[in-house]
Amino acid sequence: MKHGFGYKFLVRWFVCSLGLWVAAGLISSVSYGGSLWAVLIAGLLLAVINAFIRPVLVFFALPAVLLSLGLFMLVINGFTVLLASWLYSPLHVTNFWGAMLAGVIIGLVNYLVTAILESNKQPS
Repeated sequence: MKHGFGYKFLVRWFVCSLGLWVAAGLISSVSYGGSLWAVLIAGLLLAVINAFIRPVLVFFALPAVLLSLGLFMLVINGFTVLLASWLYSPLHVTNFWGAMLAGVIIGLVNYLVTAILESNKQPS
């Protein structure tokens, strides 16, 4: 079964929200105000940033990404979390290191959710 952009975006939104929730629970420099709506809206904003702004950032930072063997992606992920924090005040990230760590946690949650979804696919 093929899934369109809408399904993939909903999964991305869920993963970003779940990742932010986990990150806020583990990192003292990340908080979202404690309400479900705040983490869902922050996750939506982060999903939009990841869908539209992050590819542009990756394109312009491609030399740094290649020279660092991909480690510069941690900086880009941290910047996207920080940008979401700047644009949505209930999501509060106090420093760049916390944003980078939140980006790593969101990436790990994304990996786990994707692995679970892929393992549940029925063979065609």
